[in-house]
Amino acid sequence: MPSDENGSTERGPWKSKPTRAPPEVDEILRRGRQRLSGLVPGGAPPVKRVLLGAVVAVLAVGAWSSYYTVPSDSVSIVQRFGKFSAEVPPGLHFKIPFGVDSTTLVPVKRQLKQEFGFTTPGATDPYQSPTNGRLETEMVTGDLNAALVEWVVQYRISEPRKFLFEVREPSATLRYVSESVMREVVGDRTVDEVITVGRQEIEIDALRKMQELTTKYAMGISIDQVQLKNINPPRPVQASFNEVNQAQQEKERIINEARRAYNRVIPLAEGEKDQRIREADGYRLRRINEAEGDAARFTALLTEYRQAPEVTQRRIYIETLQDVLPAIGSKIIVDGSTASILPLLNLDRQPGGQQ
Repeated sequence: MPSDENGSTERGPWKSKPTRAPPEVDEILRRGRQRLSGLVPGGAPPVKRVLLGAVVAVLAVGAWSSYYTVPSDSVSIVQRFGKFSAEVPPGLHFKIPFGVDSTTLVPVKRQLKQEFGFTTPGATDPYQSPTNGRLETEMVTGDLNAALVEWVVQYRISEPRKFLFEVREPSATLRYVSESVMREVVGDRTVDEVITVGRQEIEIDALRKMQELTTKYAMGISIDQVQLKNINPPRPVQASFNEVNQAQQEKERIINEARRAYNRVIPLAEGEKDQRIREADGYRLRRINEAEGDAARFTALLTEYRQAPEVTQRRIYIETLQDVLPAIGSKIIVDGSTASILPLLNLDRQPGGQQ
């Protein structure tokens, strides 16, 4: 494997930046070179001087490449003679130089994403290989119609060891898995569902199936989200689909307006109905109570009449006159012998026509 200037071998696109030696290490190396130059006499043979210089150079390179730094969002996988040795957390660490230990940085805390059908500069998956985006997006729906589907898969590396060693090309494999699952999910639905109302269901089903496959293949990947972007029909029929969508939107608008009118009129009618029912119940109770009162009063009067007919008859007669006479504006005299009513002059009227 190629190694950087620190001597650490990196796999994948995440390579640690070259780090400079601390001042203490430079000072130690400088003192070592001075001591070794003091041990070599001035008149020593050139071969011996060259060997000693080579030894000093090898020691300097070994010291320079024996340490490395792991970023805070990553871990380092250490391989000793190509075999997995350890998983190192973030920080400054040391290793055996000269190719004995090799390190690979894996960003386990960074959210990665793969884009299908389009490319965002600087935001794509580092492992992503160039592909034909148009071929990825061309799909056939369940009713044998064509659709162009663009989507994004966001994921994290949850198990670095599996990600590096269980699958040969994990990112490419994830891309194939994502495309296969999306074609399956889209193929189970009609083109209207894919373009309009079925987007959320497609995202949920695709996320579940992708996670199941990545777990089955031991890829060490955790799928966070599957998000659909643009879903369009093929260009030859895109204008017709736009007209259909506009008609559906107009239909939804009219339905919503009708529902608003319904919600405005029906509660008012329900309230008026309840008011009429309450008024009718009140009128019914009032009439019943009045009828029961009249019946009770008539029954009591009948009982008294049976006990004293003449007295009761006269009392009724007098009570009736007391109710009637105040409404009449003149004095009258009733002649009991002839049973005739003789109207008299109004005694309350004063001379001059004044009361």
